[in-house]
Amino acid sequence: MQKVIVFLLLCFGALGATHANDMIFEASAAMPMGEAYDRVYKALEERRMWIVFEADIGKNLSGFADRWGEEFNEQKLEGIRSMVFCNGWYANQVSNRDPSMLALCPQRLTIIHKQGQSTVLFVRPSQVAGDSPARPRLAELEEEVIAAINEALKKK
Repeated sequence: MQKVIVFLLLCFGALGATHANDMIFEASAAMPMGEAYDRVYKALEERRMWIVFEADIGKNLSGFADRWGEEFNEQKLEGIRSMVFCNGWYANQVSNRDPSMLALCPQRLTIIHKQGQSTVLFVRPSQVAGDSPARPRLAELEEEVIAAINEALKKK
């Protein structure tokens, strides 16, 4: 039984980082969408990652429910919200090393909600960077963003 518990903890992590795709960081917590969103927003801004755009994708998509019929929201997601954010220092550092990696600036993440679980999805910029000279700075940025997400989803 202990082996099963250890295996599950390794697979799912303390906050539910479960996505099999190495390009995407995924962390979940049992909390309402609004609370998760507000906590992530605050945690990012505390790390000087300024939110420059917010999108309520779920609300925008809901206008297509009749048009798309049975194909609308097949996963029964109860909310989809995204935020776009930037840290000028990291943008400058990335541009100094490899201007083509500015395609990753600004960063973004998406929060989905279903059955009491809020899940944050974040594309790992270090994975996208490949062998770019900007990869080390993008890895630092990634660590900062993931730390903010993990902090935000902790129980308080």
